[in-house]
Amino acid sequence: MSTPSKRKGSGAERDVVKYLQEKGWKYAERRLAGDKNDRGDIAGVPGVCFEIKNHKTFDLAGWTKELEVEIKNAKANTGAVIHKRRGTGNVGNWYATMPVETLIELLKKAGY
Repeated sequence: MSTPSKRKGSGAERDVVKYLQEKGWKYAERRLAGDKNDRGDIAGVPGVCFEIKNHKTFDLAGWTKELEVEIKNAKANTGAVIHKRRGTGNVGNWYATMPVETLIELLKKAGY
């Protein structure tokens, strides 16, 4: 049986997968935990690495460092930490964190 914190994290991952699928990424799915070369929590969005967090306290520096390693492991182009916002189950109202250089690259590729 998993711990309460693992169940909470797994639930957040399932919520994000469902949200991504509803937004058009029909192949989004949870990755299996335990890979020594962690490639993020969600697969099925080509070139993008997602790290999902559901914690009471924020560790943005630690989470972002973890994301940067996972982007390299996944050979992804970009990524974001998606962390649950207290008081809402609507993933669209959660937070996404990434290094500013990642944001700038996304904006450039979008034509800004």
